[in-house]
Amino acid sequence: MPFQPAANALKRFKVLDLSRVRAGPTCVRMLADFGADVVKIESPPTDDEGMSGSRDGYDMQNLHRNKRTVTLNLKKPEGQALFMKLVKEADVVVENFRPDVKYRLGVDYETLKKVNPRIILASISGFGEDGPYRERPGFDQIAQGMGGLMSITGLPGQGPVRAGIAIADTSSGLYAALGIMIALLEREESGEGQWVQSSLLGAQIAINDFQAARYLMTGEIPPQAGNDHPVTTPMGVFPSSDGFFNIGVSGQAIWKRLCAVIDRPDLQDHPDYVNEKARFKNRPALRAELEKTFKVQNTDYWINSLNEAGVPCGPINNMAQVFADPQVQHLGAAEEVEHPTLGKIKLVAQPVKLSRTPAAIKHTLRAAGTHNEEVYGSVGVSAAELAELKKNQVI
Repeated sequence: MPFQPAANALKRFKVLDLSRVRAGPTCVRMLADFGADVVKIESPPTDDEGMSGSRDGYDMQNLHRNKRTVTLNLKKPEGQALFMKLVKEADVVVENFRPDVKYRLGVDYETLKKVNPRIILASISGFGEDGPYRERPGFDQIAQGMGGLMSITGLPGQGPVRAGIAIADTSSGLYAALGIMIALLEREESGEGQWVQSSLLGAQIAINDFQAARYLMTGEIPPQAGNDHPVTTPMGVFPSSDGFFNIGVSGQAIWKRLCAVIDRPDLQDHPDYVNEKARFKNRPALRAELEKTFKVQNTDYWINSLNEAGVPCGPINNMAQVFADPQVQHLGAAEEVEHPTLGKIKLVAQPVKLSRTPAAIKHTLRAAGTHNEEVYGSVGVSAAELAELKKNQVI
């Protein structure tokens, strides 16, 4: 049975996926989950390399769902020629090689657009397609450090701390996916493709958002603030009698609600805490007062009482608690799919909801080259030619 896209929204688009690791696959996953016909292009397996050891693991299955997979050796002229046959019929190519590699392989934008003027090439690099760091290898943690995130993460005076997720990889992939969608929309008017670029460093700086703008507008270098909000208080982690929880108090109305719930009218109009500026200036003393009060009741008590009064708050969950939460289950944050050997597995669902054409997860990552015959046959490669290509280690 021919491969069926996972959803309907993007099913008219064909995407060739040359990406690896995380940033590129994150970009392509967004397109595949909404129904784009994505073909994952991998090097032919050899005796001493490949992904067989981790292919069925949680990370590979979560990153590469909803795709067809073919093998192709782009270092051989026959492989490049076959790739161009696919490019002629495609809408998008995604790659995250180091910038110079695409030129060596002949998959740069100028070469691709000669074959298909409507093609959109999305390139994700560590530091950008040009500039002094162009050829440096890029990894998420390197970008977290260079992009400023590690200087503002962690407890004051602790020293630099990385985020617990690959935030530069993920955000650069999502920005690339957004760029692809903009290019596809623009192509409806111009009829021409274009080159979409994102980088781990650029995405990390952009995702710093108000902390980056804070420096640009005021010249102030944001310090580490730990679990407290950088500029608003009381907003952060507080202890209860049996654990910890988050509260978020911003503005006078919520501040007054908080004081009422915790029965501390003495704090509400105290000159040290009378407005947000005063509370921020005197944050250590205010924190000590609030901690003393919060420790007399358990986390559930405070979460229920504060939410009922309209004071934003919530638990600090581990992953098991996250997916057991009734609201998380209502959101459908985990989606079940059938794997041919692993059986039913759950993967992380798309958080973007569309009312008529939602995303879906229907296909797991299969063995490399599973769809060689189907994909290459669609561009006129015969069974005999495929056999010869395989014999010559082109596929």
